[in-house]
Amino acid sequence: MKKLKKSTGIKIAAVFLCILLTGCSGGNGDKDITNDPDNTVAAPEDDKNADITPESTDIPDTTDIPADTGNNDHMEEKSMDYAEVFKNITLSKSYKGVANNNPIIEQHYGADPFALVYEDTVYFYMTADAYEYDANGEIKENSYSQIRSLYVVSTKDMINFTDHGEITIAGTNGATKWAHNSWAPAAAWKMIDGKPKFFLYFADNGGGIGVVTSDSPVGPFVDELGHGLIRRDMENCGNVEWLFDPAVLVDDDGRAYIYFGGGVPFDREAGKPKAAHPMTARCAELGDDMMSLKDVPTTIDAPYLFEDSGIHKYGDTYYYTYCSNFNVDQAGTDEYGFENGEIIVMESKNPLGPFTFKERILKNPGYYYGLGGNNHHAVFKFKDKWYITYHSRMLEKEIGVLHGYRSTSIEEFVMGEDGTIGNIRMTKNARQQVGTLNPYETINGATFAVMGGVDTAPADEISKKYGCGNLLLTAINDGDFVKLQGVDFGDKGASKLKATVRTNGKDGVIRITTKYPNGEVAGYMAIKGDSADTTVIEAKLDTQITGLQDVFFTFSGEGYEIVDWIFE
Repeated sequence: MKKLKKSTGIKIAAVFLCILLTGCSGGNGDKDITNDPDNTVAAPEDDKNADITPESTDIPDTTDIPADTGNNDHMEEKSMDYAEVFKNITLSKSYKGVANNNPIIEQHYGADPFALVYEDTVYFYMTADAYEYDANGEIKENSYSQIRSLYVVSTKDMINFTDHGEITIAGTNGATKWAHNSWAPAAAWKMIDGKPKFFLYFADNGGGIGVVTSDSPVGPFVDELGHGLIRRDMENCGNVEWLFDPAVLVDDDGRAYIYFGGGVPFDREAGKPKAAHPMTARCAELGDDMMSLKDVPTTIDAPYLFEDSGIHKYGDTYYYTYCSNFNVDQAGTDEYGFENGEIIVMESKNPLGPFTFKERILKNPGYYYGLGGNNHHAVFKFKDKWYITYHSRMLEKEIGVLHGYRSTSIEEFVMGEDGTIGNIRMTKNARQQVGTLNPYETINGATFAVMGGVDTAPADEISKKYGCGNLLLTAINDGDFVKLQGVDFGDKGASKLKATVRTNGKDGVIRITTKYPNGEVAGYMAIKGDSADTTVIEAKLDTQITGLQDVFFTFSGEGYEIVDWIFE
């Protein structure tokens, strides 16, 4: 699956558009959880982080945005013609709404997220959930069995995300020909021979863990080992129910550790699952090459473990986190205070344990959104703020699929001085932007905070070959749009927009507005299909844009693609 279901705008007659443009210059274990409906919005009383609330915003959803009247007296005659084009175009739907920042992307799904901070950027690696179809062409339940790729996106401000594409890992076309699947990634980087090297760990279904390497966080990635890093024939690994879900920590001293495992074995003597103490979590120190183990993996006694290892460090304490299983009985809740499918924290002064129980920090997504399932997360720190990234079925709910396809979200939280986190709410828009977007630097076309209808695709030969790297904005149709949030134009402001465009022989117009898609019009950019296939187009703005703004590019026409853009 590449493009998610989209709303199609009303098409303008081709003859009418041609006339207007004449003479213009050339853009695992899923399980529904029943909830009290009242709890899907309100924060629980024990919500330590409930004070992290969104700033007030005047950006309505697209359903509340008034139509552009085109009555802008400052426009030149050609701009008035372009305004007429957009009067009859219906905006495509943003599934998360133009004021929200969760889930982080809409152009495809992404599950089991892991965050890697490198320099001034955080990269998110995700299982590439994609639609599976039955014999009649209908979307069916996500079995995960067809997943052989991982997605990667990045951000510098936690709001605007750049899509870097699909890393093909497993199968005949993947980096690891021996692997069947690629699930639940974890990533790390380390200086090797004086250069930064990136390591991407993945689960080959539930039977082992592999690793691929790259000189860049966005690939291409290669298989140096030629086999799995963690396998069932290794000591203290063959007895792990599910040999998957890695998490990696590179410590302050450069030593690195990997955490993995999961599953609930069946106790034949007792005639029931070993739910309370499955003993299926493992941890081990990685070799200096990050592609070997220094010793036999150590067992972690994680109460009611299901899957989803996580690890982070605060001060001199290591925090192992995981998802509880779906067999938590009343005795377990009374003892530990958590229930089915929730994120649990254990702590230790040693990266290899032993770990002791601390708290529950994240309820199952079903508690908030009514659609339960497995609960997969990662905790990380970026620009002096603490975050948790996780997946839910929020996006598929808005699309109306309801077959277990997951999307990634992020929440900010406060780390207590004693390492206590408390309950973190799942929200649609509580996360704040850190930093701003600089419009005077070249911005990749596959960068945006919100979109309606568009898609992304490889932009050069390397990304076409490997699926990841440099992407562009594609699948553009009438009414599609993207939002760039928190763009800082400064006091002097911008008076011109330049964009690198693949016209593909197609005409079109891009409308530039602020505040919302049908907000104040700053100008228009005409796309002429008779120009070169890839060309730089300049457009003088009708209104200078100054200060901190949310900027929207809304499109008319179809078939052209945006490589990048920059304001002047």
